Amino acid sequence: MAYGFIVSDIIPARPEAVFDAWMSSAQHAAMTGEDAEIDPRVGGAFRAGDGYITGTTLELEQGRRIVQFWRTTDFAASDPDSRIEVFLEPDGQQTLLTLRHTDIPDGQSGYEQGWRDYYFAPMRAFFAKP
Repeated sequence: MAYGFIVSDIIPARPEAVFDAWMSSAQHAAMTGEDAEIDPRVGGAFRAGDGYITGTTLELEQGRRIVQFWRTTDFAASDPDSRIEVFLEPDGQQTLLTLRHTDIPDGQSGYEQGWRDYYFAPMRAFFAKP
């Protein structure tokens, strides 16, 4: 049975900046430190994490919300895509980023910590630069 979780963090940038970086190939790569190719439109494909992650963007609300089908190379070919929803809320001059990751196939694990280690920590460092 598929599972899911929710993780949150404070990112030192406004929601619009976080949204724009997430949906830009160059900024996403700079933000995470790994290669990324992103078609920034609804229906657009993306590849991130040096090819470890692939998916399709399902919904976009500028500066507020990103919804994507999401999978890694660890998923079996027969596994359906999981789904992420990224919520961006202003918190002063920062952003409360809440990520809901659902429909993760049985046998897959480590993604909750992966978001913290490979996204949230590098994002905080990226946006904290002067």
